[in-house]
Amino acid sequence: MSDIPPSPGRRRLLVLLPLIAFLALAALFYGRLFSGDPSRVPSALIGRPAPALDLPPLEGLTQDGAPVPGLTSAGLKGAVTVLNVFASWCVPCRDEHPYLVALSKMPGFRLVGLNYKDDADNARRFLGRFGNPYAAVGVDPNGRAAIDWGVYGVPETFVIGRDGRIAYKFIGPLDERGLKEKLLPEIEKAIAAPAAAPAPAGG
Repeated sequence: MSDIPPSPGRRRLLVLLPLIAFLALAALFYGRLFSGDPSRVPSALIGRPAPALDLPPLEGLTQDGAPVPGLTSAGLKGAVTVLNVFASWCVPCRDEHPYLVALSKMPGFRLVGLNYKDDADNARRFLGRFGNPYAAVGVDPNGRAAIDWGVYGVPETFVIGRDGRIAYKFIGPLDERGLKEKLLPEIEKAIAAPAAAPAPAGG
């Protein structure tokens, strides 16, 4: 007794089933990841030591007549640091910049910038026009450092505790609500956290 071959419609359905399943899973993942507030997307780096940094300064950038330094891992320890990933070509970076300027005037922490895949002249013009809120600016021309930090895109802002661990990550441009309700409370929490106890001396 020979098998009855499937109808053309059934064959098409069998072929399309894997694609339908994939699209359904992709829609579920996209919805979970990007629905609601994008700043709530978790980072696998929260609570872990900040990835290594050894980025050169933005050439020609000065503040009060002195060159603005680059970014190093050593500069992220000993004090609470807020690291902002920005670029001159990033329109949302321009929108958030006034909030960074205001943030830089607040005490208790250090604000630094990671200049992402940017042209040096454009980056200097950007900071010259809108103001330089950063105590240090590290240049990441190929985006490798940003990849290590799990950056999705620009702008993004990290809070690093005195122990050099990432305490918080804000994705997207800061606005008044994001600054007051999310970033500032996390900065204050990091400032209030007790300093890590020194490691015991080896015997």
